[in-house]
Amino acid sequence: MQTSRSVDVERGEPPQSACDVVTVPTRQGLEAVDILRRGAAGDAVGPVLHDDCCDTLGFVVPAGTAAAWDVPGSTCMQTDGRGLRLAPEPPVEGSDWLLPPGEADLATDPAVLRRALGEAARLIEAADSCR
Repeated sequence: MQTSRSVDVERGEPPQSACDVVTVPTRQGLEAVDILRRGAAGDAVGPVLHDDCCDTLGFVVPAGTAAAWDVPGSTCMQTDGRGLRLAPEPPVEGSDWLLPPGEADLATDPAVLRRALGEAARLIEAADSCR
């Protein structure tokens, strides 16, 4: 996940940063975004990328998260020290920012994301069982 553009935060755009990316199915991810935005720290969600081709959402989390990530139904990928350029343009063809860099925290706290994904899974299960 990289783009060719690197710019400075002081110019209004985030630079390359060390991070990992948690990927979840779109439905669960959208629920989690809603949960995170309604939470006590309403702005506790970092940039979120929507990949139309794979029908997934990717949450930017701090580097090192992948080493201990164990949430069923999701994956956490390391950027292997290459960083991710958090520019306004989506870093992958066929994707778009749901929450673009600059409009969100630099990264989502992994513990907060873990809880939100668990709650989202329970909400989806409850909704599906009512059908």
